[in-house]
Amino acid sequence: MAEKRAFTSHTSTLKDTAARQTSTLPLFEKDNYKWMIIGAVVVAIGMFIMAGGKNPDPNQFDTKLVYSTTRITIAPILILAGLVIEIYAIFKRPKVQQ
Repeated sequence: MAEKRAFTSHTSTLKDTAARQTSTLPLFEKDNYKWMIIGAVVVAIGMFIMAGGKNPDPNQFDTKLVYSTTRITIAPILILAGLVIEIYAIFKRPKVQQ
């Protein structure tokens, strides 16, 4: 009977050890961080493009500079693409090693 108790306590110790090991796995892998950095760079490029340049003459309003295709179309698309990349990076599962 004593041997049986020792065996069950040993298996419960192994289960506790296995549970601790699985709980200490990192949340993100190196590949996830790479995609997060790529997404952040794409968002930053979109923000930089949206900011644009300055008007050469402050007394005159130039609609071509303010309402250019780059500022109102391409930059928001880049920002949204960067956010999609960020979502992909967060939800990407790490590869299972066999």
